[in-house]
Amino acid sequence: MVAKHVAVPAQRARRNGIAIAFAVMAAVLVVGPLPPLSLYPVDLMRALCLALFACAFNLLIGYGGLLSFGHAMFFGWAAYVAAHLAKVGAVSLPFWTGAWNWIVIPLPPLTPELAILAGAAFAGVLGVIAGSLAIRRQGIYFAMITLALAQMMYFFALQVKFTGGEDGIQAVPRGRLFGVIDLADNMAMYVFVAAVFLAAFALIYRIVHSPFGEVLKAIRENEPRAISLGYKTERYKLLAFVLSATLAGLAGATKAVAIGLASLSDVQWQMSGEVVLMTLVGGLGTIFGPVVGAAIIVAMQTQLVSFGQWVTIIQGAIFVTCVLLFRRGVVGELAALLRIRL
Repeated sequence: MVAKHVAVPAQRARRNGIAIAFAVMAAVLVVGPLPPLSLYPVDLMRALCLALFACAFNLLIGYGGLLSFGHAMFFGWAAYVAAHLAKVGAVSLPFWTGAWNWIVIPLPPLTPELAILAGAAFAGVLGVIAGSLAIRRQGIYFAMITLALAQMMYFFALQVKFTGGEDGIQAVPRGRLFGVIDLADNMAMYVFVAAVFLAAFALIYRIVHSPFGEVLKAIRENEPRAISLGYKTERYKLLAFVLSATLAGLAGATKAVAIGLASLSDVQWQMSGEVVLMTLVGGLGTIFGPVVGAAIIVAMQTQLVSFGQWVTIIQGAIFVTCVLLFRRGVVGELAALLRIRL
């Protein structure tokens, strides 16, 4: 009789594969800005923020089966909130007296960690509102509702004053982490962004492999069966939506502080399309797929900048190739070849 504590070969291979993949990812983060790679820290920080954004999106579509075309509103609005609080600090609240007026609450500029947390919290609240409206629909109807809400938030960002309109919020100060560590140094800021990414990545991994994650995957595969087993599926989907929105907001807020800019490009529908592309290229429903997909897309954008607008055409060609030849994405195909789940 085999002891219960002895792992079956498939489980052992899976754990080993995940451990190796995580070690490789951590090693790349360590050696990326160092010789001989000497990658520009700002490009690496942007790639990490977009990778976290893609992982957050993958939590919703890859494990919950919910396709959102409006995730840029969480990414972009968290960036606006974090940038404003880090640079100005004052908070403006609307109130109605026959017409909309604003009351300004004077606050000093927040430290970077508080500004980022505030941006993520705002995205979470926005996720509760948007999810409550959209989660009762499925398929294309759910996707169109999220897209419509995102477009409404885009035009709102274009009109309100604190976002800076088409200019955005520029020259966002990085400040001092916990009031001690000066983040003006690119390497210090890179270490902070890498730590945020790894912590959020570990959280996503834990969510996916928790009982909640297993129920979420069951809903993705067969929602009527999950309902028949007594699960309140709408509650699970709403919680997944809010978690995804909050993590997407964390990515956007971190990006605004690290890059020093929150702009309309962060909240446009093209950003929602870009995160879909990252997830599909890397591997839908895999833990490491969105990270690889984000790295590929950012590398293309930085290395092929001399091609101008042709970069989008090249991205489209790669997307079509992946859909036709690599249906499971880069990581998905590699995992299938090695017969492990990544």
